[in-house]
Amino acid sequence: MSRPEILFPLFAALETLEGVGPKTAQSLAHLGVQAPRDLLFTLPHTGIDRALRDTVEGAPMPATLTVRVKVGAHYPARNRGGAYRIHVEDAQTCFQLVFFHGRSDYLNKVLPIGSTRVVSGKVELFDGIANMVHPDHILAEADAADIPAFEPVYPLTAGVTQKTMFKASRSSLTRVPQMEEWIDPAQLAQAGWPDFATAMQTVHTPQSPKDLSPDAVARTRLAYDELMAHQLTLVLARASERQVAGVSSVGTERLQAKVRASLPYAPTGAQERAIAEIVKDMAAATRMNRLLQGDVGAGKTLVAFMALLVAVEAGGQGVMMAPTEILTRQHLEGLQPLAEEAGVVLEILTGRDKGAERRAKLEALARGDIQILVGTHAVFQDDVHFADLRLAIVDEQHRFGVRQRLALGKKGSAADVLVMTATPIPRSLALAQYGDMDVSVLDEKPPGRKPIKTAMVSTGRMDEVVARLRAAMEEGRQCYWVCPLVEESEVVDLTAAEERFKRLRAVLGEDRVGLVHGQMPPAEKDAAMAKFQSGETGVLVATTVIEVGVNVPNATIMVIERAETFGLAQLHQLRGRVGRGDAASTCLLLYHAPLSDTGQKRLEVLRETEDGFRIAETDLQMRGYGDLIGTAQSGVPRFQVADMERQAGLMAIAQSDARKLLADDPALLSSRGQAARVLLWLMRQDEAIRLISVG
Repeated sequence: MSRPEILFPLFAALETLEGVGPKTAQSLAHLGVQAPRDLLFTLPHTGIDRALRDTVEGAPMPATLTVRVKVGAHYPARNRGGAYRIHVEDAQTCFQLVFFHGRSDYLNKVLPIGSTRVVSGKVELFDGIANMVHPDHILAEADAADIPAFEPVYPLTAGVTQKTMFKASRSSLTRVPQMEEWIDPAQLAQAGWPDFATAMQTVHTPQSPKDLSPDAVARTRLAYDELMAHQLTLVLARASERQVAGVSSVGTERLQAKVRASLPYAPTGAQERAIAEIVKDMAAATRMNRLLQGDVGAGKTLVAFMALLVAVEAGGQGVMMAPTEILTRQHLEGLQPLAEEAGVVLEILTGRDKGAERRAKLEALARGDIQILVGTHAVFQDDVHFADLRLAIVDEQHRFGVRQRLALGKKGSAADVLVMTATPIPRSLALAQYGDMDVSVLDEKPPGRKPIKTAMVSTGRMDEVVARLRAAMEEGRQCYWVCPLVEESEVVDLTAAEERFKRLRAVLGEDRVGLVHGQMPPAEKDAAMAKFQSGETGVLVATTVIEVGVNVPNATIMVIERAETFGLAQLHQLRGRVGRGDAASTCLLLYHAPLSDTGQKRLEVLRETEDGFRIAETDLQMRGYGDLIGTAQSGVPRFQVADMERQAGLMAIAQSDARKLLADDPALLSSRGQAARVLLWLMRQDEAIRLISVG
């Protein structure tokens, strides 16, 4: 499939635009501009009012003003590099035009004495006299209309001026073709959006600051086009995954019933709903690709285990994978009692398994004797074979690239995939990032989980905090102490943690305090964790969040030092490490005074609510989309017009529109389907185009 002819002018070389030579084209590449199409999507961010006025008199200075003037005497510079001044008069007052390095011959030609000119530029007061230094525009009266009353201001890069951007974008606008409409007619009418060409014309010729707002009708239309193209791509990716034949795994409920009978209380409505969705997906003949999203302590383990049992009941095997050894062992501990109730064979495989023991496990796995495997990425190694893998559960998606998901697929080409995440993701982000997956959400806490009391304490009261730890330890309780995250440097993190570790040991006793940090050899880390889990140490000092993904029901205090340096979602995750037993738990947010307003607001939100979704939404509003994702989660698209924070609603509409369009017209052959193909080309969605041509 090749690019539709109607788009050729928009994808021509930049040099074909007015005012763009090879050098400018090279500079524009730094803005990510490679074709006229990219210039069109580089929208003006502000504007300058250049409406013609009678006089500069009474205008607030400094200001950009446009006035008609009569040109008076010229005063060339007295010395080299000095100021060349020209006296001018508007309808009410006189002022000066100032040029540095001004050349007489040139200025006399452009501003002859006695002529009338329209000048526009920044006016400032010097010694009580108004000066316009280097006017942006000098025009004869007849050409005054060439100055836009409201001039758009574009993002720039070295070697590109506003004038060049203005001219080049005007030149690009002349190439926008009239295209067939790809937006659903009902949606278009209801929103009152213009067609694409009109919208483009409008955003590049704003009449007032109102037209520059993301909510302006023309901008919203273009934002929707971007979101629509992105969602079409995800839906196509999802459809191509759907075409991957799966294996229908239908459970008998025999094993599930045993586990249900052993539970101390009934599953929550949310858990039941998620289990039903998964059971239905697994029974289908196509491959499941579902995200199970549940807050800390929402009971994901039970849902995951029920899904694994469906695989076993259907005569197959299931695997559950976690990113680290510690988390893998924790899954094992969580699943072991359930596996015993169900009477299924559960085994663990990590990088530690060596020699004869590993060989024995692999043989049992290949024979089908091991029904459920829990493992780290060691599961991906070439010598690991399953007898009949039906379900793969991946914990914490963001450490698992698509590549690994595919590698896993090779182990059981038709295996259903369930991804679990404990990070509540705001809906708009979930749509952008996981739009190719179905989502099940656990938004209720199982009964019996006690609320965690959260308090904010200034670091000045450190001694009180330590005294409180001592009292809790005397009652046989345990505590986590998380050290601040120092920017990017694990070495500095380390010194902070080691200092804190030394001081706490001095106060609480040598053998009562443990330490884990990112630089430790894994064996030492595991040993420190094991001591804390068995209750041998009462306080665990930790640097990074990762090490703390452990279940210690006896830990009831979480101290987070310099809490203001952590993201909200991270703080929420950390807090979820306590409150797992039957005792009341506390989370102390130690902050360094004075707190900034946003710092204060972030910690207060945490103090007020334990609802991870509400916390994630607040985090998104406060830190913004880019920060929240961070560089690690680069799977999220960057949009040029659409604003993910403010236009989450549009994303949801685009998703349902894209799904409906492809459900009605999977090959995009109808006239609207053909228009949607043009949209995909226009938005550079090559991935999607490849999928259609294959499909």
